[in-house]
Amino acid sequence: MQNPDPDWNRRRFLQGTFLASGAVVASTSETVAASAANDQQPEIVDTVDVLVVGGGTAGTVAAIQAGRLGAKTLLIERGSQLGGTMTTGGVAFPGLFDAWGKQIIAGIGWELVKESVEMDDGTFPNFAKVPQRHWQNQVFTNQFLYAILAEEKCAQAGVAIAYYEFPRSVTRVDQGWQVDCVGFGTSRRVFCRQIIDCTGGAEVVGLLGLPRLREDERQPGSFLYMLGEAHEPGRNQIHRLYVHGADSTNSRTATQANLAGRKSILAKVREEKKRLMHLQPETGFRESYRIEGETIVTVQDYTSGRFFDDAISYAFYPVDLHTREGVKPEPLKPGTLPTIPLRALIPKGSRDLIVAGRCVSSDRLANSGLRVQAPCMGMGQAAGVAAALAAKSGKTPLEVPLGEIRERLREHGQIVPERA
Repeated sequence: MQNPDPDWNRRRFLQGTFLASGAVVASTSETVAASAANDQQPEIVDTVDVLVVGGGTAGTVAAIQAGRLGAKTLLIERGSQLGGTMTTGGVAFPGLFDAWGKQIIAGIGWELVKESVEMDDGTFPNFAKVPQRHWQNQVFTNQFLYAILAEEKCAQAGVAIAYYEFPRSVTRVDQGWQVDCVGFGTSRRVFCRQIIDCTGGAEVVGLLGLPRLREDERQPGSFLYMLGEAHEPGRNQIHRLYVHGADSTNSRTATQANLAGRKSILAKVREEKKRLMHLQPETGFRESYRIEGETIVTVQDYTSGRFFDDAISYAFYPVDLHTREGVKPEPLKPGTLPTIPLRALIPKGSRDLIVAGRCVSSDRLANSGLRVQAPCMGMGQAAGVAAALAAKSGKTPLEVPLGEIRERLREHGQIVPERA
């Protein structure tokens, strides 16, 4: 476990302007205007119900869901677009939404995937047919359409977006949190009732000094590119290479991974003497910190298809641990259908904080199946519901009646796990 840098908690930051980028980016609340004497350092203070940190696979869905439930929602994303691994990382073939001949994950994530495929005149796998190999039922998606459709749906749900920003400190205050964020030329103070940490590595959890889990060695990342032929988004598989030791823990290690990946691709261009036709902007990372939650999903839970009493989403993917030698997926036994419990999204001992995505509380092998996109979307939607209902009622996410969370999920198109 890493404790947050103590300097972060000692520093005070001026608040800055909300980055304006069309209708999607709008102030969500009480904005403090810059004074004439301080127009080089304008101040922003936002008061919201729900703050979502991280606009990747899970965070985008969480924010849209919270907004659709009427929660005033702000989404902070340190990059330049939504979608995370699916868009910036280029892994635009999400799965798995189906298991054993039927769809088991739907909701807002599937809505985004479906619309981006239909708008692109793409095709869908036949979920009624059990494939021989799991990847045959992954959905080819136009990553560029997905990113801008996600922005549109945020705007329609009343979700404000702040790109190029990230939290520097998180402080407990009356009725919630004070989160100080920084971006270039911008400082922002956010007061919120609930936080959803969708950073991939549970960065907010780390800032708070809550326990996190991580292996000494991370799975390799993948850098996606195309040599010699045009990449057709939503139509073909893209080339990829391993970036061994890829670590998204901080800006330094992420920089090292990106430099290593691009260096290897440049070597391939020279060796194969083919044109470089496509290059993603960054490495797709598989593994970082996971939270220690109110419960931990073990590989035995996952591979046995354990039904958790507080299950809020299904998951379905082989145990899929990548190493330097490659990967040998271990398919689940016929009929096995894992579930994800709400308590695995709650950092142990926390209040008014929930996570979603690959940092879900799980052991390493279970996480290798849980970390993929469709389960992350399911977790994101559940987190969005729990946080929005908690903010409205003044409760914590675990204090919100589970039946109410499940009812809202069904109303918004999600498939809620049921005991066999």
